[in-house]
Amino acid sequence: MADLKRILLFFRSSLFILLADWLDFKSKKKKRRGICSSKILWIRRFSGFFFAAMLMIILSPSLHSFPPAEAIKSSHLDSYLRLPSYQASHSSKDRFSFRKASGFRNADECGFTDRKITGVCDPSLVHVAITLDVVYLRGSMAAVHSILQHSLCPENIFFHFIVSDADLETLVRSTIPQLKFKVYYFDPEIVRNLISSSVRQALEQPLNYARNYLADLLEPCVRRVIYLDSDLVVVDDITKLWITNLGSRTIGAPEYCHANFTNYFTGGFWSDQQFSRTFKGRKPCYFNTGVMVIDLVKWRRVGYTKRIERWMQIQKRYRIYELGSLPPFLLVFAGRVAPIEHRWNQHGLGGDNVKGSCRELHPGPVSLLHWSGSGKPWLRLDSNRPCPLDALWAPYDLYGHPH
Repeated sequence: MADLKRILLFFRSSLFILLADWLDFKSKKKKRRGICSSKILWIRRFSGFFFAAMLMIILSPSLHSFPPAEAIKSSHLDSYLRLPSYQASHSSKDRFSFRKASGFRNADECGFTDRKITGVCDPSLVHVAITLDVVYLRGSMAAVHSILQHSLCPENIFFHFIVSDADLETLVRSTIPQLKFKVYYFDPEIVRNLISSSVRQALEQPLNYARNYLADLLEPCVRRVIYLDSDLVVVDDITKLWITNLGSRTIGAPEYCHANFTNYFTGGFWSDQQFSRTFKGRKPCYFNTGVMVIDLVKWRRVGYTKRIERWMQIQKRYRIYELGSLPPFLLVFAGRVAPIEHRWNQHGLGGDNVKGSCRELHPGPVSLLHWSGSGKPWLRLDSNRPCPLDALWAPYDLYGHPH
Protein backbone atom coordinates (compact mmCIF):
# COMPACT_ATOMS: atom_id res chain seq x y z
CA MET A 1 0.00 0.00 0.00
CA ALA A 2 2.87 2.38 0.85
CA ASP A 3 4.52 1.64 -2.50
CA LEU A 4 1.26 2.40 -4.31
CA LYS A 5 0.98 5.71 -2.45
CA ARG A 6 4.50 6.66 -3.49
CA ILE A 7 3.73 5.84 -7.12
CA LEU A 8 0.60 8.02 -7.05
CA LEU A 9 2.48 10.90 -5.40
CA PHE A 10 5.29 10.72 -7.93
CA PHE A 11 2.97 10.59 -10.92
CA ARG A 12 0.97 13.50 -9.54
CA SER A 13 4.19 15.55 -9.57
CA SER A 14 5.06 14.31 -13.03
CA LEU A 15 1.64 15.33 -14.38
CA PHE A 16 2.45 18.97 -13.64
CA ILE A 17 5.31 18.74 -16.11
CA LEU A 18 3.32 16.82 -18.69
CA LEU A 19 0.47 19.33 -18.47
CA ALA A 20 2.89 22.20 -18.98
CA ASP A 21 4.32 20.45 -22.03
CA TRP A 22 0.81 19.79 -23.44
CA LEU A 23 -0.22 23.43 -23.06
CA ASP A 24 2.98 24.51 -24.74
CA PHE A 25 2.26 22.09 -27.57
CA LYS A 26 -1.27 23.48 -27.99
CA SER A 27 0.03 27.04 -28.19
CA LYS A 28 2.28 26.04 -31.06
CA LYS A 29 -0.32 24.00 -32.90
CA LYS A 30 -0.58 26.47 -35.72
CA LYS A 31 3.10 26.19 -36.49
CA ARG A 32 2.83 23.14 -38.67
CA ARG A 33 6.55 22.42 -38.87
CA GLY A 34 6.90 22.07 -35.13
CA ILE A 35 3.94 19.81 -34.47
CA CYS A 36 5.68 16.51 -35.17
CA SER A 37 8.81 17.30 -33.15
CA SER A 38 6.72 18.56 -30.20
CA LYS A 39 4.76 15.30 -30.13
CA ILE A 40 7.98 13.31 -30.07
CA LEU A 41 9.41 15.45 -27.24
CA TRP A 42 6.19 15.03 -25.22
CA ILE A 43 6.24 11.25 -25.65
CA ARG A 44 9.94 11.02 -24.72
CA ARG A 45 9.43 13.03 -21.56
CA PHE A 46 6.47 10.89 -20.47
CA SER A 47 8.54 7.75 -20.96
CA GLY A 48 11.41 9.35 -19.06
CA PHE A 49 9.29 10.08 -15.99
CA PHE A 50 7.73 6.61 -16.15
CA PHE A 51 11.28 5.19 -16.18
CA ALA A 52 12.28 7.31 -13.17
CA ALA A 53 9.18 6.23 -11.22
CA MET A 54 9.93 2.57 -11.81
CA LEU A 55 13.51 3.10 -10.65
CA MET A 56 12.29 4.50 -7.35
CA ILE A 57 10.32 1.31 -6.69
CA ILE A 58 12.41 -1.59 -7.98
CA LEU A 59 16.08 -0.65 -7.82
CA SER A 60 16.76 -0.38 -4.12
CA PRO A 61 15.54 -1.43 -0.72
CA SER A 62 16.68 1.97 0.55
CA LEU A 63 14.31 3.70 -1.84
CA HIS A 64 11.49 1.52 -0.57
CA SER A 65 12.10 3.03 2.87
CA PHE A 66 11.45 6.66 1.83
CA PRO A 67 9.34 8.50 4.41
CA PRO A 68 6.21 8.77 2.20
CA ALA A 69 5.14 12.31 3.07
CA GLU A 70 8.24 14.50 2.94
CA ALA A 71 10.77 12.42 1.02
CA ILE A 72 9.17 12.17 -2.43
CA LYS A 73 6.10 14.41 -2.35
CA SER A 74 6.48 17.64 -4.32
CA SER A 75 3.42 19.72 -5.10
CA HIS A 76 5.84 22.50 -6.15
CA LEU A 77 7.45 20.57 -8.99
CA ASP A 78 5.82 22.79 -11.59
CA SER A 79 7.52 25.84 -10.08
CA TYR A 80 10.91 24.10 -10.19
CA LEU A 81 10.80 24.27 -13.96
CA ARG A 82 10.22 28.00 -14.09
CA LEU A 83 12.62 29.42 -11.54
CA PRO A 84 15.12 31.77 -13.18
CA SER A 85 18.77 30.79 -12.92
CA TYR A 86 20.57 33.19 -10.63
CA GLN A 87 23.22 35.51 -12.05
CA ALA A 88 26.67 35.97 -10.57
CA SER A 89 26.32 39.77 -10.66
CA HIS A 90 23.53 39.83 -8.04
CA SER A 91 24.11 39.77 -4.30
CA SER A 92 23.44 36.52 -2.45
CA LYS A 93 20.60 38.20 -0.53
CA ASP A 94 18.74 39.00 -3.75
CA ARG A 95 19.68 35.80 -5.48
CA PHE A 96 18.39 33.18 -3.05
CA SER A 97 15.06 32.59 -1.41
CA PHE A 98 14.77 29.23 0.31
CA ARG A 99 11.67 27.74 1.86
CA LYS A 100 11.93 26.86 5.53
CA ALA A 101 12.48 23.13 5.96
CA SER A 102 10.09 21.11 8.10
CA GLY A 103 11.25 20.14 11.57
CA PHE A 104 13.09 16.91 12.27
CA ARG A 105 13.50 14.86 15.42
CA ASN A 106 15.41 11.78 16.56
CA ALA A 107 13.55 8.49 16.69
CA ASP A 108 13.19 6.81 20.06
CA GLU A 109 15.78 4.22 19.01
CA CYS A 110 18.50 6.90 18.92
CA GLY A 111 18.87 7.19 22.69
CA PHE A 112 20.47 10.28 24.21
CA THR A 113 17.08 12.00 23.95
CA ASP A 114 17.30 12.99 27.62
CA ARG A 115 20.53 14.98 27.28
CA LYS A 116 21.71 17.85 25.13
CA ILE A 117 24.55 17.61 22.63
CA THR A 118 27.47 19.37 24.33
CA GLY A 119 29.14 20.74 21.20
CA VAL A 120 31.17 19.79 18.17
CA CYS A 121 33.33 17.41 20.24
CA ASP A 122 30.36 15.36 21.47
CA PRO A 123 31.18 11.65 20.77
CA SER A 124 27.60 10.85 19.69
CA LEU A 125 27.79 13.14 16.63
CA VAL A 126 28.01 12.12 12.98
CA HIS A 127 30.22 14.66 11.19
CA VAL A 128 29.50 15.70 7.59
CA ALA A 129 31.55 18.26 5.63
CA ILE A 130 30.12 20.09 2.61
CA THR A 131 31.28 23.24 0.80
CA LEU A 132 28.98 26.23 0.43
CA ASP A 133 29.32 28.77 -2.35
CA VAL A 134 26.90 30.95 -4.29
CA VAL A 135 27.06 28.79 -7.42
CA TYR A 136 26.32 25.43 -5.79
CA LEU A 137 24.37 26.64 -2.75
CA ARG A 138 21.08 25.28 -4.04
CA GLY A 139 22.64 21.85 -4.44
CA SER A 140 24.25 21.95 -1.00
CA MET A 141 20.96 22.79 0.68
CA ALA A 142 19.21 19.95 -1.15
CA ALA A 143 21.96 17.55 -0.03
CA VAL A 144 21.56 18.59 3.62
CA HIS A 145 17.77 18.34 3.35
CA SER A 146 17.98 14.81 1.92
CA ILE A 147 20.31 13.68 4.71
CA LEU A 148 17.95 14.93 7.40
CA GLN A 149 14.91 13.38 5.72
CA HIS A 150 16.42 9.90 5.72
CA SER A 151 18.29 9.87 9.03
CA LEU A 152 16.93 7.93 11.96
CA CYS A 153 18.82 10.31 14.28
CA PRO A 154 18.97 13.66 12.41
CA GLU A 155 19.64 15.62 15.62
CA ASN A 156 22.94 13.74 15.97
CA ILE A 157 24.32 15.01 12.65
CA PHE A 158 26.74 17.93 12.74
CA PHE A 159 27.48 19.74 9.48
CA HIS A 160 30.80 21.44 8.79
CA PHE A 161 30.27 24.01 6.00
CA ILE A 162 33.40 25.21 4.21
CA VAL A 163 33.08 28.66 2.59
CA SER A 164 35.43 31.08 0.86
CA ASP A 165 33.49 33.93 -0.74
CA ALA A 166 30.18 34.69 1.01
CA ASP A 167 28.51 34.99 4.39
CA LEU A 168 25.86 32.30 4.05
CA GLU A 169 25.44 31.34 7.71
CA THR A 170 22.31 33.44 8.26
CA LEU A 171 20.63 31.96 5.20
CA VAL A 172 21.35 28.39 6.31
CA ARG A 173 20.12 29.07 9.85
CA SER A 174 16.87 30.63 8.67
CA THR A 175 16.20 27.77 6.22
CA ILE A 176 16.89 24.91 8.68
CA PRO A 177 16.67 26.50 12.15
CA GLN A 178 17.38 23.31 14.13
CA LEU A 179 20.49 22.37 12.15
CA LYS A 180 23.69 21.75 14.08
CA PHE A 181 26.51 23.27 12.04
CA LYS A 182 29.60 25.44 11.98
CA VAL A 183 30.99 27.55 9.14
CA TYR A 184 34.72 27.49 8.35
CA TYR A 185 36.48 30.00 6.12
CA PHE A 186 38.78 28.55 3.47
CA ASP A 187 41.22 31.09 2.04
CA PRO A 188 41.40 30.68 -1.76
CA GLU A 189 44.96 32.00 -1.74
CA ILE A 190 46.11 28.78 -0.09
CA VAL A 191 45.69 26.90 -3.37
CA ARG A 192 45.38 29.58 -6.03
CA ASN A 193 49.00 29.22 -7.14
CA LEU A 194 48.76 25.43 -7.06
CA ILE A 195 45.75 25.09 -9.36
CA SER A 196 46.33 24.30 -13.03
CA SER A 197 43.85 24.59 -15.90
CA SER A 198 41.35 21.76 -16.35
CA VAL A 199 38.93 20.39 -18.95
CA ARG A 200 36.14 22.44 -17.34
CA GLN A 201 36.47 25.82 -15.65
CA ALA A 202 34.25 24.80 -12.73
CA LEU A 203 36.89 22.23 -11.75
CA GLU A 204 39.43 25.02 -11.25
CA GLN A 205 37.60 26.81 -8.43
CA PRO A 206 39.67 26.96 -5.20
CA LEU A 207 36.82 25.63 -3.04
CA ASN A 208 37.04 22.31 -4.93
CA TYR A 209 40.34 21.81 -3.13
CA ALA A 210 39.02 22.49 0.38
CA ARG A 211 38.61 18.74 0.96
CA ASN A 212 42.42 18.54 0.99
CA TYR A 213 42.50 20.71 4.12
CA LEU A 214 39.69 19.28 6.27
CA ALA A 215 42.19 17.91 8.78
CA ASP A 216 43.48 21.46 9.33
CA LEU A 217 40.14 23.28 9.19
CA LEU A 218 38.10 21.08 11.53
CA GLU A 219 38.64 20.90 15.28
CA PRO A 220 41.27 18.37 16.45
CA CYS A 221 38.55 16.55 18.43
CA VAL A 222 36.79 15.66 15.15
CA ARG A 223 38.39 12.31 14.44
CA ARG A 224 36.33 11.22 11.42
CA VAL A 225 34.27 13.03 8.80
CA ILE A 226 32.12 12.19 5.79
CA TYR A 227 32.95 14.52 2.92
CA LEU A 228 30.17 15.07 0.37
CA ASP A 229 29.96 17.10 -2.83
CA SER A 230 27.14 19.61 -3.31
CA ASP A 231 25.50 17.92 -6.32
CA LEU A 232 24.04 14.84 -4.66
CA VAL A 233 21.19 13.59 -2.50
CA VAL A 234 21.25 10.85 0.12
CA VAL A 235 18.31 8.42 0.14
CA ASP A 236 19.40 6.22 3.02
CA ASP A 237 20.43 6.70 6.65
CA ILE A 238 23.86 8.32 6.52
CA THR A 239 24.81 6.64 9.79
CA LYS A 240 25.28 3.45 7.78
CA LEU A 241 28.03 5.21 5.84
CA TRP A 242 29.46 6.78 9.02
CA ILE A 243 30.14 3.42 10.70
CA THR A 244 32.15 2.09 7.74
CA ASN A 245 35.14 0.08 8.91
CA LEU A 246 38.23 1.66 7.35
CA GLY A 247 40.64 -0.86 8.86
CA SER A 248 44.16 0.45 8.43
CA ARG A 249 43.16 2.85 5.63
CA THR A 250 42.81 6.61 5.93
CA ILE A 251 39.91 7.06 3.52
CA GLY A 252 37.02 4.92 2.35
CA ALA A 253 35.12 5.30 -0.92
CA PRO A 254 33.37 3.21 -3.57
CA GLU A 255 36.06 1.92 -5.96
CA TYR A 256 35.71 1.18 -9.67
CA CYS A 257 38.51 -1.18 -10.60
CA HIS A 258 37.19 -1.94 -14.12
CA ALA A 259 37.62 1.69 -15.22
CA ASN A 260 40.60 2.45 -17.47
CA PHE A 261 42.86 4.01 -14.86
CA THR A 262 45.41 5.21 -17.41
CA ASN A 263 42.89 7.76 -18.75
CA TYR A 264 43.21 9.90 -15.64
CA PHE A 265 46.80 10.87 -16.47
CA THR A 266 48.62 12.09 -19.55
CA GLY A 267 50.86 10.04 -21.80
CA GLY A 268 53.78 12.03 -20.45
CA PHE A 269 53.03 10.76 -16.96
CA TRP A 270 53.01 7.11 -18.00
CA SER A 271 56.10 7.41 -20.19
CA ASP A 272 58.14 8.94 -17.36
CA GLN A 273 59.31 6.11 -15.14
CA GLN A 274 59.86 8.47 -12.23
CA PHE A 275 56.14 9.28 -12.24
CA SER A 276 54.57 5.98 -13.30
CA ARG A 277 56.40 3.97 -10.65
CA THR A 278 54.31 5.86 -8.09
CA PHE A 279 51.78 3.05 -8.40
CA LYS A 280 54.33 0.24 -8.11
CA GLY A 281 53.14 -2.36 -5.60
CA ARG A 282 49.59 -0.98 -5.66
CA LYS A 283 46.49 -2.00 -7.58
CA PRO A 284 45.18 1.48 -8.38
CA CYS A 285 41.43 1.79 -8.89
CA TYR A 286 39.39 4.87 -9.75
CA PHE A 287 37.28 6.38 -6.97
CA ASN A 288 35.17 9.53 -6.96
CA THR A 289 36.26 12.06 -4.33
CA GLY A 290 32.73 13.47 -3.98
CA VAL A 291 31.89 10.83 -1.35
CA MET A 292 34.58 9.87 1.14
CA VAL A 293 34.82 8.73 4.74
CA ILE A 294 38.05 10.19 6.14
CA ASP A 295 39.99 9.19 9.26
CA LEU A 296 41.30 12.63 10.24
CA VAL A 297 43.56 11.25 12.98
CA LYS A 298 45.55 9.17 10.48
CA TRP A 299 45.46 11.98 7.91
CA ARG A 300 47.01 14.43 10.37
CA ARG A 301 49.59 11.95 11.58
CA VAL A 302 50.87 11.08 8.09
CA GLY A 303 50.53 14.61 6.67
CA TYR A 304 48.55 13.78 3.54
CA THR A 305 47.79 17.43 2.76
CA LYS A 306 51.46 18.07 2.01
CA ARG A 307 51.65 14.99 -0.20
CA ILE A 308 48.69 16.20 -2.26
CA GLU A 309 50.19 19.69 -2.53
CA ARG A 310 53.45 18.18 -3.78
CA TRP A 311 51.66 16.48 -6.69
CA MET A 312 49.89 19.74 -7.53
CA GLN A 313 53.28 21.45 -7.75
CA ILE A 314 54.51 18.70 -10.09
CA GLN A 315 51.39 19.15 -12.21
CA LYS A 316 52.09 22.86 -12.60
CA ARG A 317 55.50 22.06 -14.03
CA TYR A 318 54.95 18.86 -16.03
CA ARG A 319 51.21 18.72 -16.84
CA ILE A 320 50.56 15.11 -15.82
CA TYR A 321 46.72 15.20 -15.66
CA GLU A 322 43.66 17.14 -16.90
CA LEU A 323 40.92 16.70 -14.28
CA GLY A 324 41.34 19.27 -11.51
CA SER A 325 41.32 18.09 -7.89
CA LEU A 326 40.72 14.37 -8.52
CA PRO A 327 44.12 13.13 -9.83
CA PRO A 328 46.18 14.25 -6.79
CA PHE A 329 43.89 12.12 -4.62
CA LEU A 330 44.35 9.18 -6.99
CA LEU A 331 48.11 9.59 -6.89
CA VAL A 332 48.18 9.52 -3.10
CA PHE A 333 45.38 7.07 -2.29
CA ALA A 334 44.50 4.85 -5.28
CA GLY A 335 45.12 1.25 -4.24
CA ARG A 336 45.03 2.32 -0.59
CA VAL A 337 41.31 2.90 -0.16
CA ALA A 338 38.90 1.03 2.09
CA PRO A 339 36.23 -0.08 -0.41
CA ILE A 340 32.64 1.01 0.26
CA GLU A 341 29.53 -0.38 -1.45
CA HIS A 342 28.77 1.26 -4.81
CA ARG A 343 25.28 2.11 -3.58
CA TRP A 344 26.90 5.03 -1.71
CA ASN A 345 27.98 6.83 -4.85
CA GLN A 346 25.79 6.36 -7.90
CA HIS A 347 27.84 9.00 -9.68
CA GLY A 348 27.99 10.41 -13.20
CA LEU A 349 24.32 11.47 -13.32
CA GLY A 350 25.40 14.92 -14.53
CA GLY A 351 26.81 13.40 -17.72
CA ASP A 352 30.31 13.95 -19.02
CA ASN A 353 32.43 16.97 -18.17
CA VAL A 354 31.60 18.81 -21.40
CA LYS A 355 28.09 18.05 -22.74
CA GLY A 356 26.31 17.02 -19.53
CA SER A 357 24.23 14.39 -21.32
CA CYS A 358 21.53 12.37 -19.54
CA ARG A 359 22.65 9.21 -17.80
CA GLU A 360 20.96 6.21 -16.22
CA LEU A 361 21.73 4.62 -12.86
CA HIS A 362 24.28 1.86 -12.58
CA PRO A 363 22.80 -1.56 -11.78
CA GLY A 364 22.22 -2.31 -8.12
CA PRO A 365 20.73 -0.71 -5.01
CA VAL A 366 20.93 3.04 -4.38
CA SER A 367 21.74 4.95 -1.20
CA LEU A 368 23.19 8.11 -2.76
CA LEU A 369 22.60 9.74 -6.16
CA HIS A 370 25.42 11.97 -7.40
CA TRP A 371 25.12 14.40 -10.33
CA SER A 372 28.86 14.57 -10.97
CA GLY A 373 29.70 15.91 -14.42
CA SER A 374 28.73 19.21 -16.02
CA GLY A 375 24.92 18.76 -15.93
CA LYS A 376 23.34 19.87 -12.65
CA PRO A 377 19.70 18.97 -11.92
CA TRP A 378 18.62 22.43 -10.74
CA LEU A 379 19.86 24.07 -13.94
CA ARG A 380 18.20 21.48 -16.17
CA LEU A 381 14.93 21.76 -14.24
CA ASP A 382 14.96 25.55 -14.44
CA SER A 383 15.57 25.44 -18.18
CA ASN A 384 12.63 23.03 -18.64
CA ARG A 385 14.99 20.42 -20.09
CA PRO A 386 15.37 17.91 -17.25
CA CYS A 387 16.82 14.44 -17.54
CA PRO A 388 14.52 11.68 -16.20
CA LEU A 389 16.57 11.17 -13.04
CA ASP A 390 16.48 14.89 -12.17
CA ALA A 391 12.95 14.22 -10.88
CA LEU A 392 14.57 12.26 -8.02
CA TRP A 393 16.52 15.37 -6.94
CA ALA A 394 13.63 17.85 -7.12
CA PRO A 395 11.73 16.82 -3.93
CA TYR A 396 14.71 17.90 -1.81
CA ASP A 397 15.07 21.32 -3.44
CA LEU A 398 14.32 24.08 -0.91
CA TYR A 399 14.74 26.93 -3.35
CA GLY A 400 11.65 29.12 -3.79
CA HIS A 401 10.46 32.20 -5.64
CA PRO A 402 12.20 35.43 -4.54
CA HIS A 403 10.01 37.71 -2.46
